This record gives sequence, structure tokens and C-alpha cells, in this order.
Amino acid sequence: MNATPLTLPSPRDVLRILATHKRHWLIPALLITAAAVAYAAVRKPSWEASQALIVRNEAANNETGLGKFSETGEMKTVQETILELVRSRGVLAPALEEVGPPTDYKQAVTAWPTPRDVAKVRDAVKLTPPKGAEFGETEVFYLNVRDHSRDRAEALTGAICSRLQARLQRLRDTKAHSMIDELTNAAQVAQTDLDESTERLIETERQVGSDLAELRVLNDAGSGESALRRTIAEIRGELRETAATHTGNQQLLDLLKGAKDDPGQLVATPNRLLVSQPALRRLKDGLVDAQLRTAALQGNMSTEHPLVRAAKLSEDEIGRHLHDELAIAVRGLEVELHLSGDRMTMLQQQLDNATGRLDRLAAVRATYANQVAQNSNRSELLKRAEENLGEARAALASANASSLIARIDAPQAGLYPVGPSRSMIALAGLVGGLLIGFGTLFLTAQPATPTQSATPAQPAMPERIIQPRPVDLNLPVRPRTEATEPAEAPLSGLSIHRALEKIDYASRA
Repeated sequence: MNATPLTLPSPRDVLRILATHKRHWLIPALLITAAAVAYAAVRKPSWEASQALIVRNEAANNETGLGKFSETGEMKTVQETILELVRSRGVLAPALEEVGPPTDYKQAVTAWPTPRDVAKVRDAVKLTPPKGAEFGETEVFYLNVRDHSRDRAEALTGAICSRLQARLQRLRDTKAHSMIDELTNAAQVAQTDLDESTERLIETERQVGSDLAELRVLNDAGSGESALRRTIAEIRGELRETAATHTGNQQLLDLLKGAKDDPGQLVATPNRLLVSQPALRRLKDGLVDAQLRTAALQGNMSTEHPLVRAAKLSEDEIGRHLHDELAIAVRGLEVELHLSGDRMTMLQQQLDNATGRLDRLAAVRATYANQVAQNSNRSELLKRAEENLGEARAALASANASSLIARIDAPQAGLYPVGPSRSMIALAGLVGGLLIGFGTLFLTAQPATPTQSATPAQPAMPERIIQPRPVDLNLPVRPRTEATEPAEAPLSGLSIHRALEKIDYASRA
């Protein structure tokens, strides 16, 4: 069996349906339009007042610049805080008390404002950035308040702005007090720790005593040269010189003692050993010269020659003086050896004392260095805590003196109320009613059933043998009448396409 082709209705068919079923679309359209007109008549206009505000950062302790934000995230945080404050009961309730209830307030004035009133105003308050911007990108934002009265909307906007500024100042004040309490405790703890560290450091320095300066030099310079080390080096150098002198004098004393019996040993004595005995050295040189002169005369003259005898007498006289001088030099060397020995003993004691001091300082230096570092660290912590405490006190003074929010001009409600006008509401109700009526009609309406003669020709069917049915002659015969106007079809579940299709068939017939 072939499917019936689907045809689109013409405008004439649509108008015929609308004319045939007037009640299906006209009643919904009239009802909805009447409801819209009634709503527009009783609806109160809403006025929206706007107040432009600008926010800044705190000027105190701001390294970026006076009142400037270091980054957009910081500005966004401040603006989000303001957004939460402007919707809080601590801001809205005092503002409502300041403005007072509306003229048509039905409850007791003494109960104003109730939590419900605050909730209604909270829904009517908005904080928005400028057009095309987002929170955190600009310092300017707008406070918008809606109300059924233009004057009251502007009054509410101004009151909320005032309460917002005061509430933000109190919040900053509370925050500053909290930071001051915390930083005060931190500073007290840092001061206590510093006092304890200082006491331990003082005790260590008291134990060191006169070597405190040397200990500080060792702690500061590390492995560098200090005064005590230089003193030890000087003592060691002087001890070496004294020991060398003592050894030389001892050798000279032994030589001089042997020269008493053998003057030739004295002649063979090196001059470096006689540096400390200038008289003995002169006599030795004179004796050598006299011996050389005698030997020269003996080479040219006889032994009995007066010049030779005179030279011989001179040589003997120098030898006697040299012998006497040897005794004096021996006694002098013995005294000098005794003194040099005592000096060596004294220098050794000084060296041992200085070395012991250095060893004691070396044993204390590590502990002292730790105590100094700990004391310095705690001093730095105390300094930082005091700086933070000063910044918190400056923030507290700033919170009590000024606000971070400034107004730009005065609140403005505009020339016209927000939302659609009454005529627009009525027109929208009319259009909506018509659309709903038309939709109801085309979804539920069924046209009159066409007559058999109006039925279009059916497609050819294959011939088949039909058995005739017996006719009952006793049945009454209904007279055939002329076709009359079809009655209005009841609502049914037929689709719009089926209804229009049957109308199309009837029009063709």
C-alpha cells in the first residue's frame, strides 16, 4: 500500500482553520493578555541607583607606591572582601535603619528591619565592575541598589556606601589589632630568647676574661693571624736568638778557659766568637801583630839585636795583658751565661703561657661562635618582629584615620525605571497569548469529516474477487439528504498535518 503524500497547508487553509476554531486560540490569547495587563497595572516600577567607587591600597608600608597595588590578585582580594561586606547584615541592617521603612510597609515600624527585609535588600544590592572589565583589573567598581522608589534607591545607595566604608574601617581595625597582639607576643618571645642567649654569651666571655679581645678576633677572623699568635711568634724568635747567643757564649767560655794554659788557642779563635769581647779581640789582634813584627825582625837581625829584644818584650807584655784579660772575660761570660739562661727560662715560660692561652681559646671558640651566631639570629628575629609590629601599628592608625574606598560623585538612579514598561508587558502578554492559542489549536483541533464524494480518488488497487454480502430487506432505509455544513469537530489527538491534509482533500472536492 502506497503512503499518502504530505502536503504543506496554504495560508488560505490556515486562515480557514483559525476562522473555524476561534475559541481554541482566542480564549488563551485573551486570558494571557488580560493577566499581563493586570500584572503591568499592579506592578511597581523598580529604580536602580548606582554609585561609582574607587579602591586603593594602604599607603603605609607600601613599597610599590602610595596607594598602589603590587598585583591584580591583591586588588581582586580587596574587592572580593568589599563584595562580602556589602552583602553582610552588619552593613545592610544599619543602612536600612538609617533610611527607614518604605511608605507601604505593612508590619510594625518598631520591628524594622527584620531579617526578611535584610534578605530582600541583599538580593537588590549588586557590586559590578565597569563594562568590559572584571574584578581585579580596575580600581573602579559600581554599587547598584534597586528599590520601588527612586529617592529611596538613592538614599539606600548612599547609606550603604557610608556603612560599607565604616565597616571596612572596623574590619581593618580588628585585623590590625589582631596582628598587633600576635606580633607583640612574637616580639616578647624573641626578646626573652635574646635575653637568655645574651646571658649565656656574657658568662662565656666572663670565663675568657682578658683574652676576650683575642677570642673575638679568632671568631671573626677564623684562621687569620691574631695578636696572641704574633706574640707567640715573637717569643719563639727571641728564644731562638737567646739560645743561639747562650750557645756561642758557652763555646767561647770553654775556649777561653783552655786559652789560659795555651795562648795559641786564643789566636786560633774565630773573630765571631770574640764579638762580645772587644778588648780581648784587640789584644788578640795586637798579639798577632807583635808576633808578626818579631818574626820579621828575627828574619833580618839576630836575637840579641836591640830591636828584636824590644819586639820580644812588647810581645810578652801583650801576652801578659791578654792573660789578665782572659780571666776578666771568663768571669764576664759566666755572668752572661747565667743571665741568658735565666732569660731563656723566662721566654720559655712566656711561650708556654701564650700557647696555653691559645689552646684554651681554641677550645672555647666553637662554643663561643655558636653562641654569637645564636645571639645574632635572635637579634635579627627581634628586629624583624619589631619592624612588623611597627607596620601593624601604622596600619591600625591608618584604619582609624582613613578609608580605602572613595566615592566618585553622588548616587544616581537614572531617568527611567529598570525593566520593561507597562505597554511592553501588555504587548508581550498579547504576543505570548496568541502564540500559545495558535499552538493549542494546531496541536489539538480536528476539522469536519468530508463527504464520500469529496474524497479524492484513491490510487489504483489490484483487482480482487469480492464475495457479495447478503442484503437484509427488513432494515429501514435512511433517506439521503443534501450535504449540510459540518458541525464543529471536537478536540482530538490528531496532529496538525493530518488535520490540514483532510481539509486539503475537502477543498479539492
